Amino acid sequence: MLAERALRIGTRVLNKNYLNGDVSASADMLPEANPDTLYMLYMHIPFCKQLCTYCSFNRFYYKEDRTREYFKSLRRELEMVKDLGYRFGATYIGGGTPTVLLDELVELIDYAKELFPDIKDVSTETNPTDLGDELFDALASRVDRLSVGVQSFDNDLLQYMSRYKTTGSAEETLAAVQSTQGKFDSFNVDMIFNFPTQSYESLRKDLDLVKQTGCNQTTFYPLLASPLRRKQMKKDIGKVDFKREYEMYKMICDDLYGSGFVGSSAWTFSASKDMIIDEYIVDYPEYVGIGSGAMSYLKGQNYTNTFSLREYHARIAEGKMPIDNMTQGAKSQVVDMRYYFATKLFGLRLDKQEFRERFGVDIAKGLPMEMTFMRMAGAFEIDNKEELTLTPKGRYLSVVMMRETLAGSNDYRDKMREALPADEYKELLTNEK
Repeated sequence: MLAERALRIGTRVLNKNYLNGDVSASADMLPEANPDTLYMLYMHIPFCKQLCTYCSFNRFYYKEDRTREYFKSLRRELEMVKDLGYRFGATYIGGGTPTVLLDELVELIDYAKELFPDIKDVSTETNPTDLGDELFDALASRVDRLSVGVQSFDNDLLQYMSRYKTTGSAEETLAAVQSTQGKFDSFNVDMIFNFPTQSYESLRKDLDLVKQTGCNQTTFYPLLASPLRRKQMKKDIGKVDFKREYEMYKMICDDLYGSGFVGSSAWTFSASKDMIIDEYIVDYPEYVGIGSGAMSYLKGQNYTNTFSLREYHARIAEGKMPIDNMTQGAKSQVVDMRYYFATKLFGLRLDKQEFRERFGVDIAKGLPMEMTFMRMAGAFEIDNKEELTLTPKGRYLSVVMMRETLAGSNDYRDKMREALPADEYKELLTNEK
């Protein structure tokens, strides 16, 4: 698709310097909160028992002692955020594997709710192997949305992802996920599509089995490999085919919309439209991220915490926030408008009046290049004075924008981890001393 290729290249160019911050501008504290704003709180747990080759989020090999030490520092960072006056309407806990130590996760959730009583929605990720009565008993009364990282029910793909030995076979995974039905208000199954070796038949089977899990929400991500990992992936299992991605995406939408699901975002499908989703940036334009490698977006600036666990603990012990990088690229209002444009369209609707109130300009004048491109591409189903909504083709173009934006962030994360001191890199990422 010509429009996909143009948008892919354009998004990469526009996002190229987005996370290239000024390390010398690192701050001890985030900016003070606006007392009238409810923000989103993201809490990062960077530990896994197995490191998936396609994942670029900050994650390290799990060991109990280092994980307990981390949760202790995380709670202290929460207190620092509280001291700055932040209020949160919801919290999302990601990783890594947040459920790797359930007792610590329970204490973290309870403490966050104690410090921030406005939190109404709690979402956390988990792996299929962590599902069971212990998890259900600990989290059913604390978590509103549980998201299970399945990725695929194809045993060959699970082998490629290095998940088969750690998460079990597709059959074992299906049984574990089915046991979760009815335990949480929102039960999401995370899937990935367009692996180079994935067939249309394999995707069709994944769609059928997702519906058999009993979930009331599913997220189908396109493969989000960073530019660095794309090169290695091409060498190992083949090149990502974006033309085929579009065909697979149409298959997913046709199947799930035809099965009673509705769109919560361009790649999330829910039993009802108002359910919580992974991409909290749709509903919360500003958010605070805590933990090693977590990112915050506040007042048009990105703040990134250190990726080094050693440095993270040292900063917290000194009573300093662990911010290692503060971007300068987001200081332009145009960048902020583009971010708003991409996230709201990804959420399937953009309110033009809200855009005018936020930026003081009509969207067609503020973003003439973006609006002209999307109109010419046939992306808008509704385009009037009040709102923008998307055609099926427009939903896919929104996927492209988000895919490339997240891939750029993944590239940044990969580079930051590679820059860790050699001894720390060896211990945390190779599980060696």
